[in-house]
This record gives sequence, structure tokens and C-alpha cells, in this order.
Amino acid sequence: MATKREVMRRRVSISEAGELTDKTVYVNRVAKVVKGGKRFSFNALVVTGDHKGIVGFGLGKAAEVPDAIRKASEQARKNLFRIPLRGGTIPHDIYAKFGSAKIVMRPAPPGTGLIAGAAVRLVVESVGIQDIVTKCVGRTNPFNILQATFSGLISLKDPEAIARTRGVSVDELGYSAY
Repeated sequence: MATKREVMRRRVSISEAGELTDKTVYVNRVAKVVKGGKRFSFNALVVTGDHKGIVGFGLGKAAEVPDAIRKASEQARKNLFRIPLRGGTIPHDIYAKFGSAKIVMRPAPPGTGLIAGAAVRLVVESVGIQDIVTKCVGRTNPFNILQATFSGLISLKDPEAIARTRGVSVDELGYSAY
């Protein structure tokens, strides 16, 4: 799980991001039983990103679907993060957990493509990753999968930064993307 310091360090303002695109991950209808029948409202999960390493997500709730999506999109634009990429993939393997949802993400050689479930696929597309292999283990609740995916992506370490911290070169680390 990413620490609060790590999350704040990776935060990006909307002015630093390029052209952002929104993708709706999930829309959920919620029914509240009242005296006269049922009252419906909607939740929407939206992922936004610039396909160059900046991504965010938001949850919106409203009485109508378009309003819920609009609110989620606004929240996603307020919560943008920078993700370190290595070519068209991630620098190293990730195992992340949120609630009972667990996710494994592995870098893949060029030409592999996106091998991912629906919620994870939208996130990695928004980041700009072209080659990755992922697996959701345990529960597949879209909100928990999204949280676990973001937790894993935020915990990614850049090989150059690690080498600089240790005072060695990337070659001496023995780093290989896949």
C-alpha cells in the first residue's frame, strides 16, 4: 500500500497534465426503499488520463447518470498522479491489495498488448501503458480493483531514482524490465 507521503509526492496539478480523456469504469444503480416505493440514485466510477503517465479516478453520486459521471470526472481531475513508465510498460512487478481485492501486474515485452480485466484495462490505457500482463485475484468489485490498481501504480519505483539513491548505475543494479 502506498504511503500518504508517496501519494502526495506523485500528485500532479491539472495544468501539468496534457489533454485529459475520461473513461467510465462502472455505473451502479442504488435503490432506497421509502414509504411510496423505491427511490433510485446512481454511482459512477470514472478514470481520466493523458496517455503520457498521468492518471486519476473519481467517484460521483447523483440522482441521474449524467450528473454522477460529471461529478466523478471533476473529482478525477482533482486527483491526478504521475506514474513512472519504462517504454510502453511498467518498470517492475507489482502486487497490490485493497480490501479483499488483490491485483498482480507484470511488465511485458513490446508487442504483448494489454492483458487485463475491464477496470484495470481502462486505468492502464489512460496511463499510456501498451504492454502489460495483469491478474485480479480474489474479489472483482470494480471500486476495490480500481483502488488496488492505483495503490500498485503509485508504489512503482523508477530504476534511475533507485540507482541514484544507492549511488550506483542502472546497469550495476542488474535491472531488466522483463
